[in-house]
Amino acid sequence: MDGQAPAQNMRIDADRLWDSLMEMAKIGPGVAGGNNRQTLTDADAEGRALFQSWCEAAGCTMGVDRIGNMFARREGTEDLPAVYVGSHLDTQPTGGKYDGVLGVLGGLELIRTLNDLNIRTRHPVVVTNWTNEEGTRFAPAMLASGVFAGMHAQDWAEDRTDADGKRFGDELDRIGWRGEEEVGARRDDIHAFFELHIEQGPILEAKGKDIGVVTHGQGLWWLQVTLTGKDAHTGSTPMNMRVNAGLGMARIMELAHTIAMENQPDAVGAVGQANVYPNSRNVIPGKAVFTIDFRSPDQEKLDGMKARLEAEAPKIAEELGLGIEIESVGHFDPVTFDESCVAAVRKAAERLGYSYQDIISGAGHDACWINRVAPTSMIMCPCVDGLSHNEAEEITKDWARAGADVLLHAVLEKAEVVA
Repeated sequence: MDGQAPAQNMRIDADRLWDSLMEMAKIGPGVAGGNNRQTLTDADAEGRALFQSWCEAAGCTMGVDRIGNMFARREGTEDLPAVYVGSHLDTQPTGGKYDGVLGVLGGLELIRTLNDLNIRTRHPVVVTNWTNEEGTRFAPAMLASGVFAGMHAQDWAEDRTDADGKRFGDELDRIGWRGEEEVGARRDDIHAFFELHIEQGPILEAKGKDIGVVTHGQGLWWLQVTLTGKDAHTGSTPMNMRVNAGLGMARIMELAHTIAMENQPDAVGAVGQANVYPNSRNVIPGKAVFTIDFRSPDQEKLDGMKARLEAEAPKIAEELGLGIEIESVGHFDPVTFDESCVAAVRKAAERLGYSYQDIISGAGHDACWINRVAPTSMIMCPCVDGLSHNEAEEITKDWARAGADVLLHAVLEKAEVVA
């Protein structure tokens, strides 16, 4: 049956996948039922070690590159490029148990299922854990997959610092997960890449669909704004003599909302990270640092929103007597995923009898970078109320099963089953 579609009754073990998700969730627990397993923390190191132990128990060999990306390889019967799958194990500070993790452990479950059924493939299959997808500790998001794809310089990435001034490269060394492989050395080894992920939006659940076939991804601009004013006492400084960085931040936040609203449909914008200094109850902020997140699948709208913010925010700062700096700390253009990989996902859903619809990813994912160097697509499953980046993030075992089943069948189409 070389090159033929896998049998319709070929399914993953949903209980085993779910048990693995719950076991990984014990590492870096949050305070409200989710996870705080931020990148390059001790919890991240522990999660990586557990993943490696599971992969080696499944007969895979583990490779790690010099920025911490992990590659668990199941050999094929021929010396051919591999079919890669995966996502990320790091979480937001108040993250859920499934964002990213489902894609990594769904890939592991794929390997386990192939072992159970004694299925061999012509192409090897590789399960990947990409470092620092979330970007919450070290901006930008999808940092290590971006280096892998040649979009960021490795030295630049390693010099990223967190809120405490700690360097990415130093923290990678500290937790012991810097590998020996050159970053990007595997680019020519990727026959196709599939990423399974929760939707992080409400569309699939609202429409009663099991699977989202991801055809496109939104582009993104992250603009970090730094406003500089003057620290002063909140009670004794006259209103007309204040140089209030917090007020400037509030007005620019409103500007970002207005820009996004005036670019409807298919545009979003918000500030999700904001800090004022010295952050004291009775001190007028003398400094504010915050990040504006603009997204759209339309390149013209995306770039237009950025340009308008960069033109109008300095005027607000000037009116308030504030200094201003605007730095781009994250960007990728809108993504069109590979037609052949998208078709493999769609055919897998049809073959298995799962309901599905085409969908545009509203969030950024490692697949957005890998798509630039290899044929790529994504598979999405619903999440309750579309809630993500929140400890209350939830999916059902059946949703996880459907996504992993479709991943299995799409991968086998590309990896080619050997009789």
